[in-house]
Amino acid sequence: MQHIYPANFEQKIGFERIRQILSNFCLSEMGRENVARISFMNDFSKIVYHTTLVDEFLTILVEYDNFPTGHYYDMRGVLNKIRVQGTFIEPDELFDLRRSLDTIRGIIYFFKGEKGERFPNLKELTTDIEVFQNTVKAIDAILDKQGKIKDNASPELREIRSNIFSLQSSISKRMQQIIRQLQAEGIVDEDAAVAMREGRPVVPVASANKKKISGIVHDESASGKTAFIEPGAIVEMNNRLRELHNAERREIIKILTTFADNLRPDIEEIAVSYVFLGRIDFIRAKAKLARQFECVKPDLRDEPFFDWHHARHPLLVEALAKENKEMVPLKIRMDEPNRILLISGPNAGGKSVCLKTVGIIQYMLQCGLLIPLAEGSRVGIFKSIFIDIGDEQSIENDLSTYSSHLMHMKFFTQNCNKNSLVLIDEFGTGTEPMLGGAIAEAVLNRLNKLETYGIITTHYTNLKHFGSANKGIVNGAMLYNTKEMRPLFELQIGKPGSSFAFEIARSIGLQEDILKEATDKLGKEHVDYDKNLREIVRDKHYWESKRHRIRKVEKSLDSLSDEYQNELDNTRQMRKEIIAQAKKEAKKILEDANRTIENTIREIRESQAEKERTKEIRKNLTTEKDKIEKIDPEKEKKIAKKMEQLQRRQKKKGKKKKENTGAVQQQPATKPPKPQFNPGDKVRLKDTGSVGEIIDIDKSKVVVALGNLVSTISIDKIEPVSNNDVKRQKQEDRMQPKSDNLQRTNNILGKKMEFKPDIDVRGQRAEEALSNIQSFIDEAIMVGASKVRILHGKGYGILKEVIRNYLKSEPAVKSVKDEHVQFGGSGITIVELD
Repeated sequence: MQHIYPANFEQKIGFERIRQILSNFCLSEMGRENVARISFMNDFSKIVYHTTLVDEFLTILVEYDNFPTGHYYDMRGVLNKIRVQGTFIEPDELFDLRRSLDTIRGIIYFFKGEKGERFPNLKELTTDIEVFQNTVKAIDAILDKQGKIKDNASPELREIRSNIFSLQSSISKRMQQIIRQLQAEGIVDEDAAVAMREGRPVVPVASANKKKISGIVHDESASGKTAFIEPGAIVEMNNRLRELHNAERREIIKILTTFADNLRPDIEEIAVSYVFLGRIDFIRAKAKLARQFECVKPDLRDEPFFDWHHARHPLLVEALAKENKEMVPLKIRMDEPNRILLISGPNAGGKSVCLKTVGIIQYMLQCGLLIPLAEGSRVGIFKSIFIDIGDEQSIENDLSTYSSHLMHMKFFTQNCNKNSLVLIDEFGTGTEPMLGGAIAEAVLNRLNKLETYGIITTHYTNLKHFGSANKGIVNGAMLYNTKEMRPLFELQIGKPGSSFAFEIARSIGLQEDILKEATDKLGKEHVDYDKNLREIVRDKHYWESKRHRIRKVEKSLDSLSDEYQNELDNTRQMRKEIIAQAKKEAKKILEDANRTIENTIREIRESQAEKERTKEIRKNLTTEKDKIEKIDPEKEKKIAKKMEQLQRRQKKKGKKKKENTGAVQQQPATKPPKPQFNPGDKVRLKDTGSVGEIIDIDKSKVVVALGNLVSTISIDKIEPVSNNDVKRQKQEDRMQPKSDNLQRTNNILGKKMEFKPDIDVRGQRAEEALSNIQSFIDEAIMVGASKVRILHGKGYGILKEVIRNYLKSEPAVKSVKDEHVQFGGSGITIVELD
């Protein structure tokens, strides 16, 4: 039984191009021979096996870059040549044999161990393949790494080449002597040099002087003015050299012949290795094809059936990619009871593309290739695939277009069964529409009774009615945008499609009176049917689009809701933990303080207020108070480190600032001066009364160290303070209860929670941006941030350069780099802090 029809099936669906692409991917003629032998298979187990091999190799292409891909030489011809006794392999052929055997060995070793477990089917191919290590060693004894015969390939060859080298050296020296003598006699030019003619050294001599030299003339220049003469003094030496070269060639042939004699018993086994190499090349080419067209191994079923998602015609994808266009993928399902899909719609709407897509994808699968579908697609197997597409009129066979279609219909009705897939384009066309439609309907009825699977395209209304009324047949439509008058190339199964003949005619400007006359001739009932059909398709498309948008919005809202809820839950949980921890610490502090006070009172009473004992007890109380006020050593160490970095950085900047502005500061003031501040001055914050030390001054802002904290403050918010005030403030600070320390700890925790590691200075002047960034970096160091982002934009790069220069001068800055290109690139600077 014929499984593929007609004979030019591959040409009709475009599979010849797939073969060409596969051949281009092959590395050897052996692989290309396998491509030429690709054929349709309907054995389920074979299809599963071949597609599994390709799927395994596709994984290798994606995950590994060390699979051997060099030196895929076809050595079968060379091996056949040396089957005859006395023949030998040329050195270049021997070099190719060495490298290709090494490739085979590399492939076999690749599938050993863990990789072999991941790719069991490919590993199985290597089971009976030998590596011929002795053959490789024998070749290495003959050839060097560049593929040249080694001097020590045999003792005789080593001696011959030694004599050749010695004789060549003597000839060279003698020739130089002769040239110098002839130059001295004025017979040859001063710049004359030794030339080579027919492998023999010669002297270029002016033709007028050639009789002055005893020797053999080997050649003349094109003008005849120069003769090339081999001096008689070295003729015998050159003859001897030629004899040595002949002896060298005879010895090399002897070596290669001996190698061929030793290799001859293993020719059959070696030939098997090259069959294996060709098969690996073929599987690799199929995997590269799958990678190029994003093909997958679908869920295979041993039954006539398919449920495809995101199906794409590979050649159409390739063609559209050159025009920077994308193909509209196909979604199609065919199984019981809907075995035959009847597609209708406007011309150039994608009906034929849909049919060809089904044909080439199904054929690719049953030729052992992976196919361009989405993961999760399910595909069945057909015993035969028949197609009728295109114009096949034949002058030689006296066949018209319609006659050729009828010949195909005859074949289909005689050979189809429930395991066949029939693909028919423009069913029933080519003859008088009413008669053609009737015959097409009868053929469709017969195919349906035979339980054949099929994809059929048509414009005939009677076939659309027939499909709607009979079980086993389902209508489908290629969608069309009536508003923009363009096809959408989307297949919708369940309803027939309109040809949009009147709409297309009206859009191209055909006169309205002609269209009205056509409507009258056709009959209002038929026109209304087509109109209602279009409206149904239009409304369905509208509501499908609306439903899709609603689903998309709902999905987005659900995602946002979940995200916000998670963030809210995390925030609540963090808040609870922080409050619980703070309460716990506060409670412990109070308990320890109360216990200490109670013990102190009790001891004073028991000692009956003795002066020395009372002093000792008060000293212990002070010690306990200092413990309460003391920060955790680890925390204090971290804070001190940050403070040291900040103070070092600010003092460094203050020193530079002082150097740059010293001259200006020394000028006499012309107006009553405001309070003048300098780095190192003691100041008090007007709003809180806290006392600190100025680290740096920047115009209207100052950087003040307040204990273990550093803050940037407006100069209007500070006032000078005397040393006595500073001492008094410190005494008051020491007398504060630990609750104040707890409050400061909570303030730091609050700042950590509120701190955002990003700052946006786009649109700001460089001076303003730098001031804001300085404050931002200070706060980042205070809260212990390790990485921050500065969004400055790209523009002309001026602001970025100013910011980068500032960051390089910061001791606390560890590194500076651009953000990843996907998240802003050079418009954002990533700053890592120590």
